[in-house]
Amino acid sequence: MARTGFIDHIGIGVPDLAAAKRYYDELMPILGLRAWFATTEAGEFNYGPDGGLGPQIFFYQALEPDPHSRHATGLQHLSFMVPSPAIVREAHEWAMRQNTEVVHAPRQFPEYGQHYATYFLDPHGFMLEVVCHSPGEN
Repeated sequence: MARTGFIDHIGIGVPDLAAAKRYYDELMPILGLRAWFATTEAGEFNYGPDGGLGPQIFFYQALEPDPHSRHATGLQHLSFMVPSPAIVREAHEWAMRQNTEVVHAPRQFPEYGQHYATYFLDPHGFMLEVVCHSPGEN
């Protein structure tokens, strides 16, 4: 029998859980994600697909907070797949309203196949990608 594995969840340590929660509570509904569990007494929280099973992301208080760099060893970026180019653009517009550093405005990345995406940094320096793999009006 063939074995097909999937990522169940990813945990991210951040230096300021309250700031991360405020940021992601606004962003995640745009991406079709919602909290699956109540925020813990320690402030830890998560998001997963709204209306389906799939990978979740958990946020924890970093016990040894340091500035994050996508150029250092460790996490380079997180990618969130959405069903339409319009949602990619909506996420980009939201990021712009947050005065977020935009790494790439929405565009095609043909080197990755059918790949329409935007990239921006969250308040802690993590690079986020919002991508649509479906053909459609860009």
